[in-house]
Amino acid sequence: MKNKANFKLLSLSIIVILLFTIFSADGCARQVEMESYSFTESSRKLSNPNRGFYQLYSFMITDKKTDYPKVISELYSQDTETKLTLVQICLQSYRQKPITEKGLSNIEALFDALGTLDKQLIIRFTYDREGLNEQYEPEALEIISGHMEQLEYILRKYSKNIFSLQGLFIGNWGEMNGTQYDSDSDLQKLAQKLAGVTDSSTYLAVRVPAQWRSIMQCKTLFPEDAADHSLNGRLGLFNDGMLGNESDYGTYSPDNVKDTAAFPRLGREEELEFQDRLCRRVPNGGEVIDDNSYNDLDNAIKDLALMHVTYLNKDYDRQVMEKWADTLITEEGCFYGTDGLTYIDRHLGYRLLITDTALSYHNKKDTLSAEVTLKNVGFAPLYRESKIRIILCDTKNGQTLVYPINQSLNTLSGGNEPEAVLTLSAEIPCGELGDNEYTIYFSIADSATGSHILLANEEDEERYGYCIGKVSLQ
Repeated sequence: MKNKANFKLLSLSIIVILLFTIFSADGCARQVEMESYSFTESSRKLSNPNRGFYQLYSFMITDKKTDYPKVISELYSQDTETKLTLVQICLQSYRQKPITEKGLSNIEALFDALGTLDKQLIIRFTYDREGLNEQYEPEALEIISGHMEQLEYILRKYSKNIFSLQGLFIGNWGEMNGTQYDSDSDLQKLAQKLAGVTDSSTYLAVRVPAQWRSIMQCKTLFPEDAADHSLNGRLGLFNDGMLGNESDYGTYSPDNVKDTAAFPRLGREEELEFQDRLCRRVPNGGEVIDDNSYNDLDNAIKDLALMHVTYLNKDYDRQVMEKWADTLITEEGCFYGTDGLTYIDRHLGYRLLITDTALSYHNKKDTLSAEVTLKNVGFAPLYRESKIRIILCDTKNGQTLVYPINQSLNTLSGGNEPEAVLTLSAEIPCGELGDNEYTIYFSIADSATGSHILLANEEDEERYGYCIGKVSLQ
């Protein structure tokens, strides 16, 4: 304990102690003493929401009553390290008809049981679990649209638990390939229908960038040129052929093949550039497959950062995962000597850290200014809005004062811009403070779940957040 305390004092090292004896706005003499701290980057694991590795679980929905609390408890008993889970829900039993009341009741019971987990959900509805979609897909688009409408109540009721909906209910394993509904018109209809029956906070995702451009009627490499409708800011990507070969198994067009479709698949480099732009505002994730040069560690880190990848399947591909685990990071910094699998695990999604803090007193306004500068060294932004707060705790009586910071963290896109910084600030009227000493904390929480966002610094989060300094008023 003594060594830990000494380390904390060193890592928090007081960088400035300022003492002012001045006259405040009301003419009273005020003595203000301030301390602010420096922060050090850490390689520690951060158990944060809406990012990281996930495991996949599949459920076949029928009319048979199922004890989902028991099923979920048993299935997830060993899955304690992840904050995301991919849930595949197969509607094959209803391919020729509406979902029955018993079927809907089972789906709601499944979502209810999943809600007891400390995880956000990636949901994929499908009619096929074997790669035999042509045998099982509904014969009419209206049946699929009808199923979406039937699920609206459930999808809205549990929207706070859902991070993203993958796919449009179509294709082998729900991956939007091997389907008769792949025309531009069908994709647009299904995407608009799914957007209409889900909460605006729920992200949607399609399998390849060309499908995104088709749905959004965007013919350029610039997602900003997409048609303006309800899917803007919600429609992302998922890639279950990630880093598998030059084309990511058909996600892109091979360089020697020209796609003549209205919204064509482009070459790898162009599609990576497109994802770099698009996935600064919507999530991207999937599965890495087949050990090859594209997923050698250095290449993988480069492309995962460029694509702003937020989540990956923990189990695919095990050969690739083992290759990463057997390769060490050689770049200088806090991750030097770390194995590649750990490095990628730590960098999926966002990884925020404090780079600087500053406290200052403004005499004329009689206010205290608290500033915190952050950067994002992860692969992707923190997409959901956060509750950001400065909290002052009276060291004598423990009373707290909370000051929200109404700034967005979305501009910290991470990826290939890990050195970009954002300074957040709060102005605190000193008239609200008594003549006491206050410890000042900085806190970020996920707006949907209330979970605290842990930061990649050596310093530990305390009860009210990360301690950034102290102020004494007399």
